[in-house]
Amino acid sequence: MPEGPSIVILKELAAPFTGKTVLTVGGNSKQEISRALDQKVIAFKSWGKHFLICFKSFTIKIHFLLFGSYRINEEREMEPRLSLKFKNGTMNFYACSVKILEGDLDKIYDWATDVMSDSWDAKAAKKKLQQHPKMLVCDALLDQNIFAGSGNIIKNEVLFRLKIHPKSKVGALPVRKLNELIKEVRIYSFDFLKWKKAFVLRKHWLAHTKKTCPRCKVPLIKEYMGTHHRRTFFCQKCQICYK
Repeated sequence: MPEGPSIVILKELAAPFTGKTVLTVGGNSKQEISRALDQKVIAFKSWGKHFLICFKSFTIKIHFLLFGSYRINEEREMEPRLSLKFKNGTMNFYACSVKILEGDLDKIYDWATDVMSDSWDAKAAKKKLQQHPKMLVCDALLDQNIFAGSGNIIKNEVLFRLKIHPKSKVGALPVRKLNELIKEVRIYSFDFLKWKKAFVLRKHWLAHTKKTCPRCKVPLIKEYMGTHHRRTFFCQKCQICYK
């Protein structure tokens, strides 16, 4: 599942189509995607893991789920969920969720929850976390209402960086550690963006998919945990469990 930084990259790649008119619409989506025909793209936006194609009176929301993908100016062998052709190129989206949003996006999205946004509000994130003291931090970092754009990679790497056990409870974290957690999610997200653009993201993983702790030289634990049973990698020796 693409995380927030990957959607920001897509938004940047799509920029040449801003202000362009859709000449052809295709795809097997059951949504009323034909509405995009002959419509001009006003803007491309992102919110967390959502890619937004904005037209004058509606927006097409793309969510890549677990196995979604896209191609710009090229195609895969499979049928796209959505295909938009412009005079200067084509955008194809595969195995993803496509939905039509009506109305003002500012009334639909809280941009302050997007960890990649200039509108990111760390104080608001802290307030939300404090309202859920029994929540496991592994769940908190995947909660899109608190950290929109944070996904499994960010979760695993941030907790390893801060030496926090994923089964720690939010309310048990010392204030200093809670502040570090909120700050680090945004820092790592931009590191993720930088490394992803340079095609070296995997080289910088310290815990995600790894077998040995680079600090302690002991085996990392792999466990499916939290509300959504997501794959989690952690070190029992150096990551403290706050209960």
